[in-house]
Amino acid sequence: MPRRSPDSESDAEAMVTALLTASRLLVAVSARSLAAVEDSLTLPQFRMLVVLDGRGPLSLSGLAGEMGVQPSTAMRMIDRLVAAGMVARGVSAGDRRTSVISLTKLGRRIVSEATGRRRQEIARIVDAMPPGQRRYLIEALQAFTEAGGEPAVGDGPQVHATW
Repeated sequence: MPRRSPDSESDAEAMVTALLTASRLLVAVSARSLAAVEDSLTLPQFRMLVVLDGRGPLSLSGLAGEMGVQPSTAMRMIDRLVAAGMVARGVSAGDRRTSVISLTKLGRRIVSEATGRRRQEIARIVDAMPPGQRRYLIEALQAFTEAGGEPAVGDGPQVHATW
């Protein structure tokens, strides 16, 4: 592993601090956009809806893996979302012993509306930035998300919205 100079270490620390601050802003934007659409839904539950919207129907273990949680945690979230009418349990066509979790129309609508609200608020924030800095933000965020393995989101409304 290459050794970093003191300057690169302070640059890395400044970058981490800036990203932590920006992530706080983005979480606040996400929470506000979600509360405007469905105030009883938690951010982790919304993340589950978004994963199902983007990946399609998944088994319990597949969904837990995508979420990075234990299957028992995913099951409790699924139970609440089924009770709220946002997801449905079905049976896998390939293996009738395997249940499949999918979005309902209500779940899909919530993802779409909350994502649209979030997009509008982020656009308002970007519009407040000096135009010359926007290009650098794009390049930096693309590099950051690529390094983190996050798939890109398109420019317009998504067929499969992402978190």
